[in-house]
Amino acid sequence: MPGRRTATPAPAFEDSRDYVQSLARGLAVLRAFDAAHATMSLAGIAARAGLSRAVARRLVLTLEHLGYVRALGREYALSPRVLELGFGCLGSLKLTDLAQPLIEQLAQRINHSCSMAVLDGQSIVYVLRVPVRRVMTVALGVGARLPACSASMGRVLLAGLADEDLDRWLTGCRPVRHTPHTVTDLRRLRRIVLDVRKQGYAYVEQELELGLCSLAVPVHDREGRVVAALNTSMPYHAGAARHALGDVLPRLRETAVSIERSLPSNALPPVSA
Repeated sequence: MPGRRTATPAPAFEDSRDYVQSLARGLAVLRAFDAAHATMSLAGIAARAGLSRAVARRLVLTLEHLGYVRALGREYALSPRVLELGFGCLGSLKLTDLAQPLIEQLAQRINHSCSMAVLDGQSIVYVLRVPVRRVMTVALGVGARLPACSASMGRVLLAGLADEDLDRWLTGCRPVRHTPHTVTDLRRLRRIVLDVRKQGYAYVEQELELGLCSLAVPVHDREGRVVAALNTSMPYHAGAARHALGDVLPRLRETAVSIERSLPSNALPPVSA
């Protein structure tokens, strides 16, 4: 259109004076540790955090001084003190305390493991889990992360985003093909999320791991905003979808409603990308 100006892209926050690079690097060191990398050498930490060995060394020594990292010979591991960072947040949510007994009852009724998660960037983070049987090969617990695009709880949480936030989230999404069934096409993924928004639940079959199915529903606050997702996981079999939607979904929804009725107005902020 004549006379129309093209908007100048906003500079990345990382290039601004407000960005604290040392803080970002320190957090990168903490995030470098996971179940598969519980102990690491300085070289391993530097490689996983994307840092030079000299920078990684200074950060690790600082975190060791502060009590968040401990030395094990030539390697390092996170100390229990890092739990303060996560559980301080979880303790303030109030949602988990309210939901725990209700989700325990649900897990006993349906005889499947049940979980609750929130959205954090491109991942979901487990804030509550009641295991009944081991279905996934990866051990899941509070604080565990899964890719939101391939998880039933992730799709429920994405469905709770406004359209513009969902589009922005999809722009940064880089799906990984975990199994032959994993949806990696972003246009198809967007259609799936919009369908989840309409139907009020997400059913995912063998996209994260072969032999695994999961079903999730949203948990809303008093204003009707999605603040968390509730799910159950089950082994795949020929009638898994029929069992999930016919037998499990009504009970999952009942529990979500019970949690919503018990929520105070400030239990959790709405989900965000």
